[in-house]
Amino acid sequence: MNYRHSYHAGNFADVLKHAVLAQIITYLKRKDAAFRVIDTHAGIGVYNLSSVEAQKTGEWRDGIGRVIGAELSDELKEFLAPWLAAVETLNPEGGVSHYPGSPKIARLVMRKQDRLTAIELHPEDAQQLRSAFEGDYQTRVIELDGWLSLGAHLPPKEKRGLVLIDPPFEAEGEYDRMIDGLARATRRFPGGTYMLWHPIKADSPLAAFDKKLIALGRPNTLTVRLLVRDNITAPGLNGSGLVIINPPFTLQAELKTILPELTRLLAQGTGAVSDVRMLVGES
Repeated sequence: MNYRHSYHAGNFADVLKHAVLAQIITYLKRKDAAFRVIDTHAGIGVYNLSSVEAQKTGEWRDGIGRVIGAELSDELKEFLAPWLAAVETLNPEGGVSHYPGSPKIARLVMRKQDRLTAIELHPEDAQQLRSAFEGDYQTRVIELDGWLSLGAHLPPKEKRGLVLIDPPFEAEGEYDRMIDGLARATRRFPGGTYMLWHPIKADSPLAAFDKKLIALGRPNTLTVRLLVRDNITAPGLNGSGLVIINPPFTLQAELKTILPELTRLLAQGTGAVSDVRMLVGES
């Protein structure tokens, strides 16, 4: 897929992923105890939407570009608020010229007692990531294959937290790698919350992926999917999905309430639809 995120920052898939990310972190803040966010495929941290890459695709215009300034219901406005507050922090003069990636969003939502581990394999991207967090004692940037972090960095010393697994889908077998990584990670840190992102294309093995998640049998396995157009014949990226293990107890109901409206806002053709379901319930 060659998903270098500089071309896709702020697109419709980021809207779903980052809004849910910010909500989960907001939920973790309800308890005073510190937590850690581990971002296994962190990217560069901040994306300039006037860059050659972002302007070449213009995908942000059908993502964050549609949300900024839109008339939203009270329910959707409340759900998107933590994410949009992070976006607005990088754009104090209004509009959206810079877009925060997942580690930056996490950091902007966290409190002073919480910690972030941001992991990136590509050397140039890792260097930009370090620059984005230079002098930030709450953030540790590591140049490493993110899949390895699911063994080496779990459980976190805080014993609370969120693990975001958001691979670029540049190689074959990423869906199976997700299952294997999730199996290892949840054995080491069963009480953690996990959020996995995946693209949805016409040939994505979604049915097989769901069967493997069910067979894995981790309690409280929630799936969230949003298609912006028909996924049967349309080429390219037609939607995106999230797998969330141990989600906040209110998240499923909140998503069922707001996703239909968000889907209408982001739709790019016929066949736009969303789905929220608990694949594996409580043990």
